[in-house]
Amino acid sequence: MPASFHHHFRRHDPILHGVIRRVGPYRLKPARDRFDMLVRSIISQQISVGAARAIRGRLQELVGKEGIKPAVIAALTPAQLRAVGLSPQKASYLHDLSAKVQTGQVRLAGLGRLSDEDVIEALIQVKGIGRWTAQMFLIFALGRADVFPVDDFGVRAAITRLYGFAEPPARPALLAIGQRWSPFASIASWYCWRYLEFLRSQPAAAAGYPV
Repeated sequence: MPASFHHHFRRHDPILHGVIRRVGPYRLKPARDRFDMLVRSIISQQISVGAARAIRGRLQELVGKEGIKPAVIAALTPAQLRAVGLSPQKASYLHDLSAKVQTGQVRLAGLGRLSDEDVIEALIQVKGIGRWTAQMFLIFALGRADVFPVDDFGVRAAITRLYGFAEPPARPALLAIGQRWSPFASIASWYCWRYLEFLRSQPAAAAGYPV
């Protein structure tokens, strides 16, 4: 990722630039396994990080050396998926994802050649994958630099605290901040997530941050 984002935030958003200076270098590396990344995203929906990690660990143990692959997940029964902690709904989502990848309806290998919006349109064909999940794919699997996940809880929570809002701001205010971050909105979002982690792990060191 070009170092020019430092200059951009120093000029257009000193508050976010202050977070960058405190948190440290940008360390996001795109995930190599795109199918695995989507499975992770589906598992993680509406549950805690710890619960998602536990479910994925049990799923990994179940599939063993075969790994989390479309054919392997497709071969698992709903009962097996429920046994690792997945809801019936999420089990159906994983089966739908596996089927659409296997048939070629969703071509993960070719998504990198598409625009952001076309990637989103391709992925939301899968049951359980909405715009937020597709945006996470753009950031974490394809490494796209200018994705603003306006509906992400962590991004909204960080913006609320950093910019002195009494409560989570309305969508127009969020989008205005996202425009300020462009063309590095993905990087800014990553720093929002790291900012929240920093506050949780080092409350004393975070005393200089907005409250």
